[in-house]
Amino acid sequence: MATFDTAELNPTDTYKLMTGLVVPRPIGWVATTDESGRANLAPYSFFQCVATNPPVVLFSAGVNSGHEKDSLRNVRSTGEFTCNLVDMATVETMNQSSAELEHGASEFEFAGLTPVPSFDVAAPRVGEARASFECRVQQIMELGDAPIQHAVVFGHVVRIHAADGILDGTRVDFAELDAVGRLAGSAYATTRDRFDLDRPGS
Repeated sequence: MATFDTAELNPTDTYKLMTGLVVPRPIGWVATTDESGRANLAPYSFFQCVATNPPVVLFSAGVNSGHEKDSLRNVRSTGEFTCNLVDMATVETMNQSSAELEHGASEFEFAGLTPVPSFDVAAPRVGEARASFECRVQQIMELGDAPIQHAVVFGHVVRIHAADGILDGTRVDFAELDAVGRLAGSAYATTRDRFDLDRPGS
């Protein structure tokens, strides 16, 4: 078995090991607006739900040599964002929205996606997404040492949207959701192959 002392690894090898071993990771398709109301959209595979009372999700944005991504700058200034889930029907456009565009350019327009007004936050939702969370920033935690750092954004989920076809009450039909997760590099996974495993004593 290979063993690595993380203090002796360079950042690239650490990234490859972490993203290759912690799989699959759900994709948070984060939409924000800047102070001028311009929408931004970017996918984050460092994304997860971390609490339910109140409901909280997080996404982690890399900060390289002090350069912050638009998503992070926008949530710092507005305190709001949406997380939209990616499925097989939207995975190609999600990938398109990850392109490096000029500051202020619309990833929605570039990828041919529909910005849909949210109920409680200024940031739009992705109209093509089958599920979305409207979020208000709860806190931002800074991690790491320069030049490669991360800002972990915790968002209080104030509203959940889910397509009728994927729900039975509040229970989700995973086959209908058809979610996509990130592996590493260009590799992705789906939730199509599943199995049930009962907990001891259940």
